[in-house]
Amino acid sequence: MENVTFTNGEVIRTGEVSGDVSESDMRRIQIRETILSHFEKEEKLFNMGIKSLSLFFIDEVSKYRQYDADGNEVLGEYGKMFEEEYLNVLNDYITVFDTPYQKYLKSMCSDVSAVHKGYFSIDKKTGRSINSQLKRGSEFSDDISAYDLILKNKERLLSFDEPTRFIFSHSALREGWDNPNVFQICTLKHSDSQTAKRQEVGRGLRLCVNQHGNRMDAESCGDSVHDINMLTVIASESYKGFVADLQSDIKTVLYDRPTTAGSEYFKGKYVKVDGTPTLIDSNTADAIEFYLISNGYVDMKRKVTDKYRTDVKMGTVAPLPEGIRSMAEGIHALIQSVYDDSVLKDMFSDGHETKVKENPLNENFAKAEFQALWKQINHKYAYTVEFDSNELIRKSIAHINEKLFVSELQYTTTIGRQKSQMDEYEVSRGDSFVRESSGTYRLSHTQTSQIKYDLIGKIAEGTVLTRKTVAAILKGLRADKLYMFKNNPEEFISKVIKLIKEQKATMIVEHISYNQLEGEYDSNIFTAEKSAQSFDKAFRANKAIQDYVFTDGSAEKSIERRFVEDLDAAKEVCVYAKLPKGFHIPTPVGNYSPDWAIAFYEGTVKHIFFVAETKGTMESLNLRPIEQAKISCAKKLFNEMSTSNVKYHDVDSYQNLLNVMKTL
Repeated sequence: MENVTFTNGEVIRTGEVSGDVSESDMRRIQIRETILSHFEKEEKLFNMGIKSLSLFFIDEVSKYRQYDADGNEVLGEYGKMFEEEYLNVLNDYITVFDTPYQKYLKSMCSDVSAVHKGYFSIDKKTGRSINSQLKRGSEFSDDISAYDLILKNKERLLSFDEPTRFIFSHSALREGWDNPNVFQICTLKHSDSQTAKRQEVGRGLRLCVNQHGNRMDAESCGDSVHDINMLTVIASESYKGFVADLQSDIKTVLYDRPTTAGSEYFKGKYVKVDGTPTLIDSNTADAIEFYLISNGYVDMKRKVTDKYRTDVKMGTVAPLPEGIRSMAEGIHALIQSVYDDSVLKDMFSDGHETKVKENPLNENFAKAEFQALWKQINHKYAYTVEFDSNELIRKSIAHINEKLFVSELQYTTTIGRQKSQMDEYEVSRGDSFVRESSGTYRLSHTQTSQIKYDLIGKIAEGTVLTRKTVAAILKGLRADKLYMFKNNPEEFISKVIKLIKEQKATMIVEHISYNQLEGEYDSNIFTAEKSAQSFDKAFRANKAIQDYVFTDGSAEKSIERRFVEDLDAAKEVCVYAKLPKGFHIPTPVGNYSPDWAIAFYEGTVKHIFFVAETKGTMESLNLRPIEQAKISCAKKLFNEMSTSNVKYHDVDSYQNLLNVMKTL
């Protein structure tokens, strides 16, 4: 799924964060890294007579500049971030030396606003910039001078006399704007366009010019041309994701279907052997090339010959060498694709397409044994619990003071470089970038979140406690623990909630009681949930109420996988169900959904009806307090309070279930 649309119309795409301090912090980090990259290159370029520019792409003009009630221009979120981070970085680069570059920097210290400008779409009638996503008249800027400078007067923009070195743009792509001296591109925007990434990067893929307008090409720079004309892209996505997408874009544009069948063409590709994708390595690729040469199937330039085409039509193609004969079908498809790419269509399938569309209830659901079990457990409950609030407050304060640690926000930057020389095969394999380094840093200048936190309310909501109780707990914390809220508000709230709930969990079990409510679960809860796993990873069951059972992951040796295999094969078992998450028991520390409902044949075991929880360990000390409390509540409901014949326990194997059953 690429995005989620909420009922209020808001859309959140994969990788985005909404309503969280992290979104603001991410943009600040990108702006800071762009400025750092700019300064790292600028002095060297300055001494060569080359002016460095940095370009920011933004998704809303208002994030760079806004207007007050009187129509006066004020900085937006990104504009403020830029000026704050620019001054911080500038202070690190200003020295006591009086070099030409230092004079250049110091000449612009008096007015930070002069070093950055915004270029946005221009209303032809008014000459004022507008946000193209808004109706005309809703957001104007008296920015005709910036428009002239950036779009029309490139000579001045590239002069050291002009202080503008950082440009913010919303729609430069549509205007066709580009500049040869853009050395940094920062994407402070989200885009659904498949071509946007390549187009944005394309704004900086130009040979730069010096103060005399001369191109810094191989003729004038020699071997250093690649070092000088190096574009740095500061992306909001992961390094891996950005590189993969960019290489895919490059491949789409630059990589035509191969016309030769040499070893490089085959190397790194996959073919299916008995249904399993198998890599063609260097040795195998060389063996294929030798086979083609030996049989006259390629010429000196490795072009596929008429002889190969004829043998394919006649069905008389020479057999491949013994060591690679199992790959024959895939190899010949690759060879034929050199002159007919339609043969590759059958080699690919949609990996997201499920092999079985539905997993409906089967005839086992209608069995009398399961219907009797379902009637016993198909109830909804409400709980009541009483405990000493003062005791909870004391224990929570001590627990939080001992266990709470909130990390300061950090970020990781990864730096990679595209190879100066590469071929279409490296682009196709995704090997055209070299990862050089990465580093993790503390976010020292975190802007105060624009979200106003109701600290007491959030914790009260998460712990199901009164505001008064939560306030008493927070008031009792050590000052250094309470101060951690400033470092990372979201993490502070979530961890305090968790620690308080752990203390609640240790106190509730002895004092909880359940009351049965009116209402039952509909049978469609078994089919309403759709598993993220593909059906080929599911267990094909015989005794379950659905044909396919999805366990916790696809690992063959997982606890659930082994349990269901033994359950399905056991002679004592009549019918069983993997209970869905929609079937749950309320507890003070969250709803709890057991794993299995099992109906045994009468006379084979002590208890005919059983509800089980499969766990990887039977050591209660190894279970988390909240998880342990939920299990304890379920035991109390089924084994002590309920009048049904159902028993409940947590187990780690089918044999363990049989052993536990004897003790209940």
